[in-house]
Amino acid sequence: MKKNFEQIAKEVNRFNPSAIRFVYEGLSFTVKKITVEPRHISGQTLCEGLRKLAIEKWGRMTMAVLNNWGIKTTRDFGEIVYLMIRHKWMSAAETDTIDDFNDVYEFQTVFKDQFVFLESQPQTNYFKSGD
Repeated sequence: MKKNFEQIAKEVNRFNPSAIRFVYEGLSFTVKKITVEPRHISGQTLCEGLRKLAIEKWGRMTMAVLNNWGIKTTRDFGEIVYLMIRHKWMSAAETDTIDDFNDVYEFQTVFKDQFVFLESQPQTNYFKSGD
Protein backbone atom coordinates (compact mmCIF):
# COMPACT_ATOMS: atom_id res chain seq x y z
CA MET A 1 0.00 0.00 0.00
CA LYS A 2 1.17 3.51 -0.88
CA LYS A 3 2.28 5.67 2.07
CA ASN A 4 0.42 8.93 2.67
CA PHE A 5 2.13 12.32 2.85
CA GLU A 6 2.29 12.28 6.66
CA GLN A 7 4.02 8.89 6.63
CA ILE A 8 6.48 10.01 3.96
CA ALA A 9 7.30 13.19 5.91
CA LYS A 10 7.80 11.20 9.11
CA GLU A 11 10.08 8.76 7.30
CA VAL A 12 12.46 11.47 6.06
CA ASN A 13 11.97 13.83 9.03
CA ARG A 14 12.93 16.81 6.89
CA PHE A 15 9.78 18.25 5.32
CA ASN A 16 6.40 19.06 6.79
CA PRO A 17 3.59 16.93 5.30
CA SER A 18 2.08 20.19 4.02
CA ALA A 19 5.21 20.72 1.91
CA ILE A 20 4.74 17.36 0.26
CA ARG A 21 1.04 18.05 -0.31
CA PHE A 22 1.88 21.47 -1.80
CA VAL A 23 4.36 20.02 -4.32
CA TYR A 24 1.84 17.35 -5.31
CA GLU A 25 -0.87 19.99 -5.74
CA GLY A 26 1.61 22.15 -7.65
CA LEU A 27 2.16 19.42 -10.22
CA SER A 28 -1.54 19.41 -11.16
CA PHE A 29 -1.64 23.22 -11.09
CA THR A 30 1.37 23.43 -13.43
CA VAL A 31 0.13 20.82 -15.89
CA LYS A 32 -3.29 22.52 -16.11
CA LYS A 33 -1.64 25.88 -16.82
CA ILE A 34 0.38 24.40 -19.68
CA THR A 35 -2.04 22.04 -21.41
CA VAL A 36 -5.46 20.47 -21.09
CA GLU A 37 -3.96 16.99 -21.45
CA PRO A 38 -1.81 15.50 -18.68
CA ARG A 39 1.80 15.25 -19.79
CA HIS A 40 5.33 15.17 -18.47
CA ILE A 41 6.89 18.45 -17.36
CA SER A 42 10.49 19.30 -16.55
CA GLY A 43 11.83 20.08 -13.10
CA GLN A 44 12.35 23.70 -14.13
CA THR A 45 8.78 24.00 -15.37
CA LEU A 46 7.45 22.49 -12.16
CA CYS A 47 9.51 24.97 -10.11
CA GLU A 48 7.97 27.84 -12.07
CA GLY A 49 4.50 26.45 -11.51
CA LEU A 50 5.20 26.04 -7.79
CA ARG A 51 6.40 29.65 -7.65
CA LYS A 52 3.18 30.90 -9.24
CA LEU A 53 0.95 28.72 -7.06
CA ALA A 54 2.77 29.75 -3.88
CA ILE A 55 2.46 33.46 -4.66
CA GLU A 56 -1.20 32.97 -5.53
CA LYS A 57 -1.80 31.23 -2.19
CA TRP A 58 0.40 33.19 0.23
CA GLY A 59 1.64 36.35 -1.47
CA ARG A 60 4.45 38.02 0.48
CA MET A 61 4.24 35.30 3.11
CA THR A 62 5.36 32.63 0.63
CA MET A 63 8.99 32.47 1.69
CA ALA A 64 8.05 32.25 5.38
CA VAL A 65 5.53 29.46 4.72
CA LEU A 66 7.91 27.41 2.57
CA ASN A 67 10.85 27.90 4.96
CA ASN A 68 8.66 26.82 7.88
CA TRP A 69 7.91 23.60 5.99
CA GLY A 70 11.61 22.91 5.32
CA ILE A 71 11.69 24.22 1.74
CA LYS A 72 14.47 26.76 1.25
CA THR A 73 15.60 26.19 -2.35
CA THR A 74 14.29 24.83 -5.63
CA ARG A 75 16.47 21.76 -4.97
CA ASP A 76 14.17 21.07 -1.99
CA PHE A 77 11.24 20.92 -4.43
CA GLY A 78 13.23 18.28 -6.31
CA GLU A 79 13.96 16.35 -3.13
CA ILE A 80 10.22 16.22 -2.45
CA VAL A 81 9.45 15.20 -6.05
CA TYR A 82 11.94 12.34 -5.85
CA LEU A 83 10.50 11.25 -2.49
CA MET A 84 7.10 11.07 -4.16
CA ILE A 85 8.54 9.21 -7.14
CA ARG A 86 10.04 6.67 -4.75
CA HIS A 87 6.63 6.28 -3.09
CA LYS A 88 4.74 6.03 -6.42
CA TRP A 89 2.89 9.38 -6.11
CA MET A 90 4.72 10.77 -9.17
CA SER A 91 6.78 9.43 -12.03
CA ALA A 92 9.89 10.58 -13.87
CA ALA A 93 11.17 10.28 -17.41
CA GLU A 94 14.48 8.50 -17.99
CA THR A 95 16.14 11.82 -18.75
CA ASP A 96 14.98 13.47 -15.49
CA THR A 97 17.41 13.97 -12.63
CA ILE A 98 17.31 15.64 -9.24
CA ASP A 99 19.80 18.16 -10.66
CA ASP A 100 17.02 19.56 -12.88
CA PHE A 101 15.84 21.36 -9.73
CA ASN A 102 19.17 22.97 -8.85
CA ASP A 103 19.19 26.78 -8.73
CA VAL A 104 16.11 27.31 -10.90
CA TYR A 105 15.63 30.58 -8.99
CA GLU A 106 16.59 32.16 -5.69
CA PHE A 107 13.77 32.32 -3.16
CA GLN A 108 14.88 35.74 -1.88
CA THR A 109 14.71 37.15 -5.41
CA VAL A 110 11.34 35.78 -6.53
CA PHE A 111 9.46 35.78 -3.23
CA LYS A 112 10.79 39.02 -1.74
CA ASP A 113 12.83 41.28 -4.02
CA GLN A 114 10.69 40.94 -7.16
CA PHE A 115 7.36 40.77 -5.40
CA VAL A 116 4.91 43.23 -6.91
CA PHE A 117 1.89 44.57 -5.08
CA LEU A 118 -1.19 44.85 -7.23
CA GLU A 119 -2.95 48.18 -7.15
CA SER A 120 -6.07 47.94 -5.10
CA GLN A 121 -9.35 49.55 -5.92
CA PRO A 122 -10.21 52.74 -4.01
CA GLN A 123 -12.04 51.94 -0.82
CA THR A 124 -15.27 53.62 0.18
CA ASN A 125 -14.78 55.78 3.23
CA TYR A 126 -17.61 54.90 5.57
CA PHE A 127 -16.39 57.28 8.23
CA LYS A 128 -16.73 60.64 6.48
CA SER A 129 -16.84 63.59 8.77
CA GLY A 130 -20.11 65.45 8.93
CA ASP A 131 -22.33 62.38 8.42
